[in-house]
Amino acid sequence: MLQGSCLCGLVQYEYNGELGPIAMCHCSQCRRAQGSAYATNSPILASQFRIVTGQELVKEFESSPGKKRAFCRECGSPIYSRLDSKPDTLRLRIGSVTTPIEAKPSYHIYANSAAEWYEFTDGLPRYVRKPLKVATHST
Repeated sequence: MLQGSCLCGLVQYEYNGELGPIAMCHCSQCRRAQGSAYATNSPILASQFRIVTGQELVKEFESSPGKKRAFCRECGSPIYSRLDSKPDTLRLRIGSVTTPIEAKPSYHIYANSAAEWYEFTDGLPRYVRKPLKVATHST
């Protein structure tokens, strides 16, 4: 079981499933939402994810039609995002995971939108958008 929390610790969650492939998204929305060069996300099963404490502090912001980004309204830490069109899947923000994980990043997406100051040095595949044939999680 994975556990995680926001920066202030008021929102805590558990995930009782496997992580999907970890992607580093360089789109301009993710860069602004994270305040960094990219967001590090993994698709997870929504049914296996639960907020343990602080549900009332989780705020969802619709960053584009049908896309919600969830964060702690106290400290601003991003927790997950979700698409209305894919209600069974969340995209967990890996930086919020507090238990050790063995999974490593798999690829970069929206690499053509990367910040001009970011240098790719890890040798991972780079895509213009999310690859169509990537498994999202084990069932």
